[in-house]
Amino acid sequence: MKLSHLVLWRLSLALIVVLSVWAGLFYMAVMEEVNDEVDDSLEDYSEQLIIRALQGEEMPAANNGSNNQYYLYEVSKEYALSYPQITYRDEMVYITEKKEEEPARVLITIFRASNDRYMELVVYTPTIEKMDLQRAITGWIIFLYVLLLLVILLITMWVYYRNMKPLYRLLGWLDRYRLGHPNEPLDNRTTITEFGRLNEAVTDFAGRNEKLFEQQKQFIGNASHEMQTPLAICRNRIEMLMEDDGLSERQLEELAKTHRTLENLTRMNRSLLLLCKIENGQYMDKYAVCLDEVLKHYLSDYQEVYAYRNIHVEMQVTASFCVEINDSLASVLVTNLLKNAFVHNVDGGLIRIIIDRNVFCICNTGNEPLDGIRIFERFYQGTKKEGSTGLGLALVDSICKTNHLAIRYFYEKEMHCFEISKSFQIPSSSLQ
Repeated sequence: MKLSHLVLWRLSLALIVVLSVWAGLFYMAVMEEVNDEVDDSLEDYSEQLIIRALQGEEMPAANNGSNNQYYLYEVSKEYALSYPQITYRDEMVYITEKKEEEPARVLITIFRASNDRYMELVVYTPTIEKMDLQRAITGWIIFLYVLLLLVILLITMWVYYRNMKPLYRLLGWLDRYRLGHPNEPLDNRTTITEFGRLNEAVTDFAGRNEKLFEQQKQFIGNASHEMQTPLAICRNRIEMLMEDDGLSERQLEELAKTHRTLENLTRMNRSLLLLCKIENGQYMDKYAVCLDEVLKHYLSDYQEVYAYRNIHVEMQVTASFCVEINDSLASVLVTNLLKNAFVHNVDGGLIRIIIDRNVFCICNTGNEPLDGIRIFERFYQGTKKEGSTGLGLALVDSICKTNHLAIRYFYEKEMHCFEISKSFQIPSSSLQ
């Protein structure tokens, strides 16, 4: 989830809670104020009625045409002593003049008259429709709430994006940053202290990575280069020993195993040295090369090897697949794919080659799919195969990346497929 979306979500939840509590308190405050004003009016009216009753004056008509109405009657002493002297409540009362029930505020008070009599006075006055008021307040609160929420969120996001611009510039620079390639300097001026420190930390970290990367490439290149001569000397000495007629059969077998191990080590060393040269940009000369022509040149050599395991080759060429690439790297690219299709094939299997203007695809039969995420990692092998160094597909991947080609693996109809394209595409159903 984006930080902006998370901020909006949490801010919205907080505002919903705060504004909901505020709406409840606002409604309670309005009703308290309304009731207080009505209660004051009822108290004044009840005092006038009590004074007239105590002085023996004639009481006004119970229904005198005004909003205020009353009932006065005698109660027992026990009743008077068991109830509070004054209470307020809301009731629905019948208005004779309107011939309907309306909400009213009621005051009930008990006072002591002459001759130890106790009188109960009930005074009520029509009040506002609280449900109508509640609906009106709720409607306006919702309207104001939505308006206020939108305004707050818009202002917050405007302030957020304005203040977070340095972070987005830094993220954009990191997205464009490529280790080992020329990168534009970070231009991210800001007056925010935290972002300034973050810019310094990122640039320092990138500088250290570049230095370590260069040291690593130099070490691999130098080590691979320096190992070539000792490996060649060891192979030559073993070959000379194998020519000795005095060796036993067991000794010859051990020497042959050692020779094969040195051969694998030599091939691995050459692959590592080639990888280092590719990453160092030592193959800058590029020409228009058609990979189908390169394939035809090497395929005849591989046909004899394929025939040894009864592997059949099918080709579907509808157009030439031509790219701008170093011719040496083009040869390495094609031969590694051909070798991979042989080493990881099954006896009596099939190699299918599909070529058109935008796709160069080599497929071989296989029993189960490989790990599509790790297949191009160095030294990764799904199942160990004799003669495989684990660097062939890593070389293919490095060559494709260097020359802006897309390489992807997919498993379809019991066939491993490696497809090279000039742009990233959805996996095609080439095997249909």
